[in-house]
Amino acid sequence: MAASEPRSGGAAATAATGVASGAGAVPSAAAAASAGDAARKRAERMGATLPERDTRFKTEDVTKTRGNDFEDYMLKRELLMGIFEKGFETPSPVQEEVIPVAISGMDVLARAKNGTGKTAAFCIPVLQRVDPSAEHIQAVVMLPTRELSLQTSAVLKELGRHMEVNVMVSTGGTPLRDDLARLCKAVHILVGTPGRVADLVRRGAAKCSKATMLVFDEADKLLSGDFDGDIEEIIRAMPADRQMMLLSATFPVAVKDFRDAYMRSPAEVNLMEELTLKGITQYYAFVEEHQKVMCLHTLFAKLEVRQSIIFCNSVSRVELLAKRITEMGFSCFYIHSRMEQSDRNRVFHEFRKGSTRHLVCTDLFTRGIDIDTVNVVINFDFPTGSETYLHRIGRSGRFGHLGLAVNMITNKDKKELFAIEQELATEIKAIPREIDRSVYCM
Repeated sequence: MAASEPRSGGAAATAATGVASGAGAVPSAAAAASAGDAARKRAERMGATLPERDTRFKTEDVTKTRGNDFEDYMLKRELLMGIFEKGFETPSPVQEEVIPVAISGMDVLARAKNGTGKTAAFCIPVLQRVDPSAEHIQAVVMLPTRELSLQTSAVLKELGRHMEVNVMVSTGGTPLRDDLARLCKAVHILVGTPGRVADLVRRGAAKCSKATMLVFDEADKLLSGDFDGDIEEIIRAMPADRQMMLLSATFPVAVKDFRDAYMRSPAEVNLMEELTLKGITQYYAFVEEHQKVMCLHTLFAKLEVRQSIIFCNSVSRVELLAKRITEMGFSCFYIHSRMEQSDRNRVFHEFRKGSTRHLVCTDLFTRGIDIDTVNVVINFDFPTGSETYLHRIGRSGRFGHLGLAVNMITNKDKKELFAIEQELATEIKAIPREIDRSVYCM
């Protein structure tokens, strides 16, 4: 298959990011819209209850496809219903490449930008290959954080709503006895963080000897060394001929070493000629430390914020900034790793529901969290390292939509700013006096 060879998508990397432009962008978007119209008509004939259509502008990150339809992959009717009712019309580039190869049972190593449809790219093949009549764990999906585990399990449940597939999510910070009780019943797909899943395997509660699929999302984080022992234990509990899928935006040496040790001639998909999403416009504001809160107030007053995520570099600064924002008269939640899991879950779900406009957080919230109403990301504290920066700003501009990233830069951050520009082959411009809303609100 074509996907067994590395594929490069999109235009060559340029010095600037921002709104996709040029002769190729408009025809791609128009073609995608036309294909989407046809897909909706077919879905309606199937009896699917379709959500309201998302008519916002989309960039080539998700529209520059080969023109395939979900029906081309011979998916189960019940799964197609879930796909259409989720609001998906046609596959994105990463979905076009991963889905047919993964359905065939091959190992897959896929590198694609955050926010381009990676989650559905592995969820759809997993659901296609699961047999609901076989009452045992058939797939294990590993995520690095509790919030991402909850989000991914929700996507699996939504896509598989007509399939009678039981999806269980298990993470640390929740009562172990509840997980043990749920595993006494049939579970087809187990989603969770490595520590908790490995614990369930050790206890004999999560029986994975017949699980034929193992998925690592955000593989770079999972294989960074923090979870090595747990991951090895989970792998040992599974059959030797299991299928493995690794997906991430970045592939450091640890991922390549893992591929060589555990994967069997994986199909490699690479859609990463440029690292930053085409739809994210990036600016920096040069400020003194004591001016940051006032700068934030100005941004809130001038920008058209649907929802924003504001990053700080420490737990104490998160709580302090959230308090200052509330004192300024703006609704605000905060979230960080030291909070009780029940409180983290509540904040996560309330923010997703739109109960507040602003969320202050640590890097806990950089991985894969997909909230498409977030159109502004603010680095109140500038991050260290291009990888963290890339994951932070990727919280806006999800699935080809437009977004804005504003970085507050002090004297000590200048060197890091330059280094990140060089590593990502991007340009972070000085913030103008007025920002055209069309670059982040279309």
